Parts: sequence; structure tokens; C-alpha cells
Amino acid sequence: MKNVMKGIFAGTLALGLSTFGYAQEADTRGYNPNSVRPIHESDIMFKKTVWTNVDLNEKQNRPFMAVNNEITRFVINAVKAGLLTPYTNDSLMTKKTPEEFVKDISAAGTQMTEEDRRFEIQRVREDDFLTPEERNQRIAEIQRGGGGNEYPPAYFTQMELKEDFIFDKQRSRAYWDIQAVTFWLPAEKNGDLGIQKRMAAFKFKDLYKLFKSSPNAIWFNSQNNQEHKNLADAFEMRLFTGRIIKVSNPDDRELNDIYEGGRKGMLASEWMKQQLMEYEHNLWEF
Repeated sequence: MKNVMKGIFAGTLALGLSTFGYAQEADTRGYNPNSVRPIHESDIMFKKTVWTNVDLNEKQNRPFMAVNNEITRFVINAVKAGLLTPYTNDSLMTKKTPEEFVKDISAAGTQMTEEDRRFEIQRVREDDFLTPEERNQRIAEIQRGGGGNEYPPAYFTQMELKEDFIFDKQRSRAYWDIQAVTFWLPAEKNGDLGIQKRMAAFKFKDLYKLFKSSPNAIWFNSQNNQEHKNLADAFEMRLFTGRIIKVSNPDDRELNDIYEGGRKGMLASEWMKQQLMEYEHNLWEF
């Protein structure tokens, strides 16, 4: 009798667990898999996809690029260590191989100056991602003149955010949901070519997890060194400033193309920013 009861209990438990597993799987439907805090599609009343260019040389954005603590240095090291997946663009469909990534952060035919070599050796010594063996090997390569083709991480000062501006009717408020982050080498840093060069695009969800897991992912607080922020928190608190360059449209055109660039393009960017800010405020006015 006891064995029969045990069998019944085990069968009931297995059925319950399988049902729970199915329910858990079903609950993920209707959610954006690239969102850090996804909102169910049935709760989204309004959505616009917005692209924003963030110049990391600007004063408000400099905390992302503190010397030896640049966000780009952290990202590059994480990719090389196999902790982060790079993508060819912000559609996040095609992954880059490690070889493609190294090629895209390098300039063929360039050589390190002596000052750059000393700086790079110091950076490698402070790189927490490397094992002692990898660190020694890398330093030996630099001293021999190898590895001099990679651009310094501090050169990648253009950051582009792809975000969904969402109004959640369940909570009656708007959210900025970052989907992808792309880093670019500005044209003036790209040698004789003189054109902007993409390092790679990354899922913000992957970056968020990586930043949260590391005490070295620091947004530098110059006003109070006791209150440095984690980079993940800095993004969520929107401690950056940028210029909207595109809002989703059927022709996939940037604001500069639509408004003929120059002053009109800049004014259109500010106008779009104000429109999005006022949307939530005016929604329930009537």
C-alpha cells in the first residue's frame, strides 16, 4: 500500500512540475527577449524605436571614459575574454567572430609610438580579465612590436543607443528600453580613410549583466569619489546626454536626411526629444 501511495505521489509531483514548466515557458511569450525588464506586448499602448548618438567626449559623458576605466576598454577586454558577444549591427542578428572583431578595432599598417607602447603595457598589467600567463604573453608581444595595430580603447568615443520608447498602459508611465549599444571610431581618428568605423554592436541585456557582475565597471563620479556608479546603473539612470539621430520610419531615414542636415537637422533632433518627453505628460490631459 505504501509503495502504491508513493507511486501516486511521485506521478502527481511529476505532473505538477511539468505543468509548472509549461506555464513558465508560456509566460515568456509576448515579451521582448532583448529587454532587461520586458513589458508584455498586450500592455504596450505606444512604442517608438529611437536611435541616439552619445558623444563620449562631451563633459556630461566623460564619466563613462575615465582614464584606464573607459567603457570601451571594459567591453573590448570582455569580448577578448569570451564573456561578451559582438554583433555586426544593432539588428543583433549576425554575430562577429573574434577575428572579425579584432580586425574592426585595428588599423592595418600602423605602429605604436614608444609612449603608446608604455601606456599599453601598463593597461595590460592592470587588466583583471587576463591570467598571469596571458598578461606576460601580451606584454612580450607589445615589447616585440606586435599588437600595435589595435586602436586604443579611448579612441572609440562615439556610442549609439537603439531604444524603444514605450508607454505601459498597465502602469500609466513611459519607459526607455535600451535594446542595443554600438560603439564607433570617429572619422578623425580613422587615419587617412577619414570615415566613421563601427567597432561592434552589443545587446544591452548582455552588457547589463556583465556590468552588474564586475566591480570594475565604473561610471566615474568626479563630484564624489565615494559615490561612483556601476555602468549598468548609469545607463538606467540615464546619466548621459545625446542627440536623437533617427526615429523609426518606413523609409529608415535619419533626421539629417529628412531635414537636410545642418541646423535643421539639429533642431529636428531637439524637437523630437521634446515631442517624446511631452507625450506621456499630455496623454491623459483629456
